[in-house]
Amino acid sequence: MKIKRYKKVNRYLNFYINNFGFRQPYQILVDGTFCLAALNRQVNIADNIPKYLQSELKLLTTQCAIIETESLGPSLHGALVILKQYALHKCGHEGKPISGAKCFHSMVARSNQKHYMVATQDRELQNILKTLPGVPILYLHDKAPVLMEPSRTSMLKSEANINERVSVLPTEKMVIDKLKEGSGLANEKVEKPKKRKGPKGPNPLSCKKKKPKLQSSSVNEKSEKSNNCKVKRKKVRIPKHVKELLLNKSDS
Repeated sequence: MKIKRYKKVNRYLNFYINNFGFRQPYQILVDGTFCLAALNRQVNIADNIPKYLQSELKLLTTQCAIIETESLGPSLHGALVILKQYALHKCGHEGKPISGAKCFHSMVARSNQKHYMVATQDRELQNILKTLPGVPILYLHDKAPVLMEPSRTSMLKSEANINERVSVLPTEKMVIDKLKEGSGLANEKVEKPKKRKGPKGPNPLSCKKKKPKLQSSSVNEKSEKSNNCKVKRKKVRIPKHVKELLLNKSDS
């Protein structure tokens, strides 16, 4: 079962590497909901996430996420302790802090240029991030970390990027046209083959093949020749003593 999980996560990571330029060490933004789920399920984030991704990574959080977790009271004290262990990343809301979900959304909204991954259990935030291209989402399923399958938005964006790379740019087209003019290929016209006029011959597929002549005709010819030939009579040989008797009788 573990082999299937690792194959799946490698396929998803390669998708983000090839289409959106992700590189190690991966930067993962962690919020209070993810830390709370890890605490309740006794999951060590710093150990399990690198093993699952089989990669180097940096666990990050923001001042907005910490302030939000603090405001939720003593029930999230343990999650707050875990969250404060990670590097504090500047989000631009230091003067006016906002909710952790809005803060993370603002950091990945502009095509996720800094290639952040987001670790959260917040379903609303997950649904919002799915509408943005190139944003990997991590969550905990029981005690197992899971990298969510690339969203449809990410898939469509990757297809558009491939089409842009394949298509010829305007500058490249100008260079090609100049090369054609220099070699004299631009004025040449491709002559189309002329159509043949007049009646068409029979379809060779519709013509019947000639049947070989039967040998019966030759047999009939032979029989006719044999009938026309004269019947030869057989000669009767008379013995000598019979001839002598006959001669003696004729003399007497």
